[in-house]
Amino acid sequence: MIVRPAGAADAEGIAALWNGMIRDTVFTFTTVEKTPAEVAGLIDSRPSAFWVAEAGALAGFVTFGAFRAGPGYAHTVEHTVIVADGFGGQGIGARLMAQAEKAARDQGVHVMVAGISGANEAAVAFHRKMGFAQTGHMPEVGRKHGVWLDLILMQKSLRTS
Repeated sequence: MIVRPAGAADAEGIAALWNGMIRDTVFTFTTVEKTPAEVAGLIDSRPSAFWVAEAGALAGFVTFGAFRAGPGYAHTVEHTVIVADGFGGQGIGARLMAQAEKAARDQGVHVMVAGISGANEAAVAFHRKMGFAQTGHMPEVGRKHGVWLDLILMQKSLRTS
């Protein structure tokens, strides 16, 4: 398995992986699927913040971007990490997160944030294992597929000055 920077050629596979989560789960609150062109634009706009894992096929991806608008948040990012079905439990998520944290630290990021659906207990456990601490729980702030969803906020200090 290798972790490498994402490129435009990865956009279709990343969109398919992301859209499966958007369409079929309540692990993300959005219902708007991403086109390969939109994903290619994200990859292009985040050249040092978008990574893929390959293990004979696309095994997952991680990316990060601005947490909130405004200069006061310039050193805080929020990330997305998705591991493809069939690749769970192999350390791929941990490898992707380690790469994202290193890249973020190299860019002067101080804090990385995870916004996780309360329905995604595995993601909460994964982030806890990766050293993230729960810093917020917002009950029923999202709605998808007719279900009210909690938002769990977790964060990790990357200890930059």
